[in-house]
Amino acid sequence: MKKTRVLVTGGLGFIGSHTVVELIARGCEVIIVDNLINAELGVLERIATITGVRPVFHQLDVCDAPSLAKVCVGAGIEVVIHFAALKAVGESVQKPLTYFQNNLGSLMSVLQCMQEAGISGLIFSSSATVYGEPRVLPVTEAFPFQKALSAYGSTKQIGEEILEKVTAAGAIRNISLRYFNPVGAHASGLIGESPRGIPNNLFPYVMQAAAGKLKQLTVHGGDYDTPDGTCIRDYIHVVDIARAHVCACERLVGNQQLSAFEVFNLGTGRGSSVLEIVKTFEVVTGQKLNYSIGPRRPGDVPVVYADTQKANAILGWRAELGLKEMISSAWQWQRNVG
Repeated sequence: MKKTRVLVTGGLGFIGSHTVVELIARGCEVIIVDNLINAELGVLERIATITGVRPVFHQLDVCDAPSLAKVCVGAGIEVVIHFAALKAVGESVQKPLTYFQNNLGSLMSVLQCMQEAGISGLIFSSSATVYGEPRVLPVTEAFPFQKALSAYGSTKQIGEEILEKVTAAGAIRNISLRYFNPVGAHASGLIGESPRGIPNNLFPYVMQAAAGKLKQLTVHGGDYDTPDGTCIRDYIHVVDIARAHVCACERLVGNQQLSAFEVFNLGTGRGSSVLEIVKTFEVVTGQKLNYSIGPRRPGDVPVVYADTQKANAILGWRAELGLKEMISSAWQWQRNVG
């Protein structure tokens, strides 16, 4: 890819930081915007250690459109990758208004600033939660949205509807990447997932329980209609997710889109249950996990995994790292951060 200047909102977060690393590896110039609500400033130095490049960084809230416009206008940015959002499914059930205000407000702010700055390319951080509780598996991009089970899922559904209509007006081109369950960490062990408080996602919960930071892993529900009674998800290595963003960026810069609004699933195409993750973790690391089966968590879908044929064929991307790599890299990261 030619030397492309890319703005990454939420670029010090979990997926954002890994994507910044991959963009720099491809020769892109990266500008990061992050309010540090769910990230740490130290990640910036770790990115510099990994890549040898310290990206330009602005600490600001993406919902603050005037401040964001000062970063965008005249900066020569070609593509915006929009990660900045609140993302805890369980929390969104308890605080729906906060999620609607933040996640949709930030998207509207980004779109406004893109128009003011004349930036045409946008990659939107979407989610498999747009599918709700799917009736057919694996889930393809053509699968119609079902009613979202959480406010977080609703913000991704509405976000895509906004983008579909804005792109139809002609000023902006968009690629929405629907992640399934990003996990793992960079091979260096320098960046990974660092949730604040008790983790909402399974992998950091497992890692912290194994490291003794949490007394016990609670499995949310053991009576689902699945082989072992626990939820099944399509877990995908965060580095594979990051590389998909580079592919999407190349597609936008190269004007290769078939339409102004495109969507792609990012997953492995294989589902793993919570208990399968637990058992695989014990095999890979040699660590025993103390866990118990608790009640179901509101907003959780029993089973979901991706059909990735479209991303494989059209985006030119496929997941390369397996469950063992996901677990071993996440465990290395956990031991590094203590």
